[in-house]
Amino acid sequence: MEGDPSFTGGVTWGIRLLTDIVFRWIPGTVQVMSGAVESGSPAPVMQPLTQPVTATDVVHFLQTAAAPGAYEALYRNWGILVALSIIVSLLLAATIIYCFVRIIQVRHTERIRFAAAGHTIVAKDVSKTQLRWNHIIEQIVSEEEKHWRLAILEADIMLNELLDVLGYRGETMADKMKTVVKGDFRSIDQAWEAHRVRNQVAHQGSMHQLSAREARRVIALYEQIFKEFKFIA
Repeated sequence: MEGDPSFTGGVTWGIRLLTDIVFRWIPGTVQVMSGAVESGSPAPVMQPLTQPVTATDVVHFLQTAAAPGAYEALYRNWGILVALSIIVSLLLAATIIYCFVRIIQVRHTERIRFAAAGHTIVAKDVSKTQLRWNHIIEQIVSEEEKHWRLAILEADIMLNELLDVLGYRGETMADKMKTVVKGDFRSIDQAWEAHRVRNQVAHQGSMHQLSAREARRVIALYEQIFKEFKFIA
């Protein structure tokens, strides 16, 4: 089929050349390089390699090991094979680069989504918010009534800030809470109750009798609200 210009002839020649390369030329070259055969010998001769193998020895071995005319055909079409090899190599390199870039993009997107999932309100200012709440807890367990009052006033300030963060607007806290939809703010009743006690503490002062039990109950209401929105840990 050699010299046949038809498509079938070209495919046949290509398969025959590939077979020679895989099953004869590559094993033969390995044998020459390892010293299993004598360089330039047409038949295998088990002889240790004592002299360096040159490129000429390898070429000569391929000429003698190949099918008749196959080496000459390869030599004539070597430029085409090199061009095809370069094109295939470039395509493979482009594919590798594309896959590498896509992996980086996917990883970057995953990191952004993971960070967004954990980006709660408390994550915006963990140390400041938690520190303020810890100070409130310290005040509420105190034995002095003035500390209980300060704890309730500070907790109410934090509640006002939470309403601002959630996007509720109004001149007063009451105005902001009136715009709340209960389905979006499950602890809104607790917010109203705590804010009502805060107003009594702020406006009536010492006239409003505040017990330790009542003060801690009110702080517990604020805690429910803040934990609903992850404002505190």
